[in-house]
Amino acid sequence: MKGSCACGAVGYEVDSIDMPISHCHCHTCRKTHAAAYVTTAGVLREHFRWTRGLDALRAFESSPGKIRHFCGHCGSHLAAERNGAAAMIVRVATLDDEPGARPEYHIWTEQDVAWLEGEGLPEHRQWQPDR
Repeated sequence: MKGSCACGAVGYEVDSIDMPISHCHCHTCRKTHAAAYVTTAGVLREHFRWTRGLDALRAFESSPGKIRHFCGHCGSHLAAERNGAAAMIVRVATLDDEPGARPEYHIWTEQDVAWLEGEGLPEHRQWQPDR
């Protein structure tokens, strides 16, 4: 499977999704992705490789031992890793291909935002009708 940032400068490939896909609600994921939660999956390091844009790739340590990788041009967060961990943490929404699996659970819900619960809002396939 191929993945990339929003502007296309940075690309990566994964041979397989090796751990369950989940939705992370932690404070750091919410802030770095500007989203209520972030969908992630573990990919063993030997199944992950950067394919282009290493010169545009940036990183920072968001918590002790956790490095987040993002595009320095568009800001898309692509993957994260923990020192010594066997797997990379891929941001599933940055995959260009279908991952072949579905999310199995939510994590860090103790840090969830109250406004997300029980939304019950209307859904539209594209723009809302009055737009």
